[in-house]
This record gives sequence, C-alpha cells and structure tokens, in this order.
Amino acid sequence: MTIVTVTTPEGRLSLEQRRELALSLTDAVLVPEVGQLAPPARIGFQVHFVERTPDRMAIGGRLLCDRSTAPDVATFDICVMDASWPLSMRKQVTENVLAAMARACAMDQPSPAWWTTFRTIDEGSWGSRGSVLSILDLLGSGVFTPERVAEIRKALS
Repeated sequence: MTIVTVTTPEGRLSLEQRRELALSLTDAVLVPEVGQLAPPARIGFQVHFVERTPDRMAIGGRLLCDRSTAPDVATFDICVMDASWPLSMRKQVTENVLAAMARACAMDQPSPAWWTTFRTIDEGSWGSRGSVLSILDLLGSGVFTPERVAEIRKALS
C-alpha cells in the first residue's frame, strides 16, 4: 500500500537508525492512512534505504564531495495508493516523516536540506501478487477505521 524511499549520503544512517526508521516511518504514514495504529497493516508498507556516494549527490549546484562541509541532505519519497489524501493529511504525513527522521538522528528539528515528495498512485496502477491491487479491496480488512473507509469510498466514487 505504501513505499517510503529514504535517500541519504553513504554512511549517514547507522544500522540502528535504519531499524528505528523502518518502524517509525511505516507508522508515520500508516496511522493517517488507515485512521489508527494497526500493526497488522504494517505488512503492506515498505521502507527502502538508498545511499549515494558524495560524488553522486549535489546541493546548490555543487557535488557533496566538492564541499568542505556538506549540508545534512536527505530525501523522502512517500508513495501511496490513491485514496482520500486531503492537503491537511499530506501535511501531517510529511511532518510525521521529518519528525521521525529527526528523532532517529537525535536532532531537535529536521535539517533544512531534508526534502519530501508525496505521490499518490492512481487507482488501478498499483500491482501486487501478480495483479492490480485496489485500495477498495483492502477496505474490508478491518484495519481501516469506519471514518477512513467512508472518506476513501467518497473520494474514489
């Protein structure tokens, strides 16, 4: 249902930080998406960690390897199934993701060089298990609150 891809410079995150983020980033999107903390729904969420060498990342038009001190760069691509995603909920997910990263990195606030994208994949364009998967097929799973089910049905009708 959801994929969060975290891209950072090589070595930025330790194994322990990635372990923490695997769960905290999952829940940062899961709770707003289904309307509650539903651990059984975590199976439908993936977090991918991508590391790039400093010669493969640039900020301000300069490669990180060419800077004496590089900003703390990270990107978060949040990819979700089409459903009811009003701007207020997208804002909440974005803030949840950035706060989770700050906590994992023991920082008071997110770096200004951390950027997020929020993408919704159109209904009928998400594949799994050898077929197309629909959010509508998942609404009866018991993990979505009745309010979220109603919002999603309305948004997709």
